[in-house]
Amino acid sequence: MALKSTIFKASVQLADIDHGYYADHALTLARHPSETDERMMVRLAALALNAHELQASCNGDGQLAFGAGLSDPDDPDVWLRDFTGRTRLWIEVGQPEDRPIAKACGKADRVRVYVFAHAAPIWWRGIEGKLSRLSNLEVFCFPAAASQQLASLAARSMQLQATVQEGVLSVGDGRNSVDIEPVRWK
Repeated sequence: MALKSTIFKASVQLADIDHGYYADHALTLARHPSETDERMMVRLAALALNAHELQASCNGDGQLAFGAGLSDPDDPDVWLRDFTGRTRLWIEVGQPEDRPIAKACGKADRVRVYVFAHAAPIWWRGIEGKLSRLSNLEVFCFPAAASQQLASLAARSMQLQATVQEGVLSVGDGRNSVDIEPVRWK
C-alpha cells in the first residue's frame, strides 16, 4: 500500500520590496512521504522569492503553483504559467540531474534551481560544466544553516510573513524568523 502525502496549509503574507509586489497567498503543500520538512520549506521559500513573476512575466494574468514534485519527476516543484498554458517559469529544488534540467529548459521560458544542504557545492562542481550551455537556466544556493532553520518553521497549519529586501528573504511565524540570502551560482 502506497503512503499518502501529508497536507500542509500555509497562509503567507508576502512583501517583496525589491520588486514592488505585495500579496497574500493561501497555499497547500503536499509533502511526499520521502520529502523532509527542510525540502518542503525550501519549495515554499522558492515560491515566495518568485511570486513577483506573476506580475512581471504575466502582468498578473497567470498562475503560480506547486507542481507534483517528488510524485512526478516530469513536473516541476513550482511553476508559473500564463493563461495560454505557456510555462513561463519552472522551479526545481534540491540537486537534480542534468538531463531533467535540460528537458525543463526546453519546456519553459526560464528555469531556476534552488539547491540547499551541505553537499550542494559538491553537486555543483560535478554538474556545472553540463549546464553551462543552458542560457535560460539560473542556479541559486541556500546556505545549509538557513535551510535547516527554515525547516523549524514547518507546521501543518502555518501563518507566515515573508519579506524580500535587498536579495534577502526573511520568513517568520511571529515567534521565529529566518533570513535566507540565496547565492547565485549561474
